Amino acid sequence: MNPLHAPISSWIPRWVARRHGGVQSTLSQSRVEVFPPEMFASSLSWRGRLQRWTSRLLHQAAPWLPEQARPVNRLAVVKREFRDSLCDLDRVHTQPLIERIERARSLREMWHLRSSLYGEVSLALSQGEAERRLARLNRHFPTRAPRSALAPLES
Repeated sequence: MNPLHAPISSWIPRWVARRHGGVQSTLSQSRVEVFPPEMFASSLSWRGRLQRWTSRLLHQAAPWLPEQARPVNRLAVVKREFRDSLCDLDRVHTQPLIERIERARSLREMWHLRSSLYGEVSLALSQGEAERRLARLNRHFPTRAPRSALAPLES
């Protein structure tokens, strides 16, 4: 049968599916995009420095007020969680990655180590386990909702 003579209802869904990359899996539908953190920590920005300066000034002017708690060192927490994700793997294969984790100086560097961690875990255990561990680590990094399949592509 000539495809031009086929009813429109039979070829339009196939054309739309082909145009938009086919049917998406449940994995790609539930995927959240994770981005690296800002290049500079907020404490290094002018706003962060201004906040530190005003809190010091306030504490000098009113010493009876309680001091603010020191901020949590997020980098140390993230490094520990990265190491914990590798703890059950063979130490010989993961040692270079553990050393890179220890040398990392920012959350941005840790963000770039995610792919290496994923590779080590997927080779040693399974891809599903690597995805679970990476999803647990992704909570430390900024996220954005995935783009809709019906939204136009940006040029």
